[in-house]
Amino acid sequence: MTVIENNQIAIIGAGIGGLTLASIMQKYGLKPLIFEREPSSTYRQQGGTLDIHSNTGQLILKEAGLFEKFQSLARYEGQDFRLLDKTGKIYMNEVSDEEDIHRPEIDRSELRKLLLNSIDTDRIYWRYELLEATQIENNKIKLSFKNGKITIVDILIGADGAFSQTRNLLSTVKPQYTGITMVELHLENAKQNYPEIASFNGNGSLSALSDHKGISAQLNGDGSIKVYLSLKVEYEWLAAFKNSYALPEQAKSKLITFFKNWDERLLHYIRYADDNVILRHIYMLPIGHKWERKPGITLLGDAAHLMSPSAGQGANLAMLDAMELALSFVKHSDINIAITEYEEKMFNYSAQAAKQTYNNSQLLYSDNAASKFARLMGD
Repeated sequence: MTVIENNQIAIIGAGIGGLTLASIMQKYGLKPLIFEREPSSTYRQQGGTLDIHSNTGQLILKEAGLFEKFQSLARYEGQDFRLLDKTGKIYMNEVSDEEDIHRPEIDRSELRKLLLNSIDTDRIYWRYELLEATQIENNKIKLSFKNGKITIVDILIGADGAFSQTRNLLSTVKPQYTGITMVELHLENAKQNYPEIASFNGNGSLSALSDHKGISAQLNGDGSIKVYLSLKVEYEWLAAFKNSYALPEQAKSKLITFFKNWDERLLHYIRYADDNVILRHIYMLPIGHKWERKPGITLLGDAAHLMSPSAGQGANLAMLDAMELALSFVKHSDINIAITEYEEKMFNYSAQAAKQTYNNSQLLYSDNAASKFARLMGD
């Protein structure tokens, strides 16, 4: 039997999943090391806003002892949601009330900061990008980092995202392009700078669906609006677009042509966006992705079950993985019994979530998507 308390534990990745795992483990006296490739927690924008579900994310924050702090940061009015088509016709206009606590919003950066502040800072190593992980004698794992550092650990948990290096130890499966490319835009201080857009957007999120495309916008806690354009295009489109429209203004002008005949209020999200235009392919792992177990190694979050954002499950699933794994380590002193129990649960619920996400993505880019999505949400 390999006793967990006496082993060196490494988490690769200081995202929401990895930090949640470390926070809960630390609560129970387990002290993993966290290795993160970025130079600091403030190195880049951490994305938009997240809805934290009452039956997953909120329960997990309670387990971590962070729920009260979360409540002080969460925006319950951020649950407001409007659904339109390209003409501006409204299919849904949900306004939350004081009793609606099911999916409050929090900026990803604020949630990450909350988790970071709950962890001993001397356990987190920045500028540690994993190049390779190899299993050596006695089932120990050798970690080689881009900065030249090498360490040997007993337990390795890959929370290192879509293109996880840790995953290569367990699976030969690679993420596949979903057929959707997203463009991320940003409107800084929208309430002050663009009051008409902010009023149109409302306190929460707005989505417009038509022509196998989408425009989604989220009001963030700092008053900015994150905008996501979704395009159903061939894989090669992204490189061609980057090469042809390198300047932000040219890129935004071209993007507007992809939404020809859409309501001007929707086009304003593109027209008045900042110059930081971020383009990315959307990938997924196969539904029900599994691997042959290896001693002392497992995955969580996108590293384990990458899926598109079509059902908004990513952060909550990563947090659920983290809690299940941490509590399994607490329950079982044997590493491999703990990991086996966790993986059996995770494989089951993540497959269900991946199937729902895939079905949603098929609907969102189909004909008459706004009306179909409204019916789905009403069921």
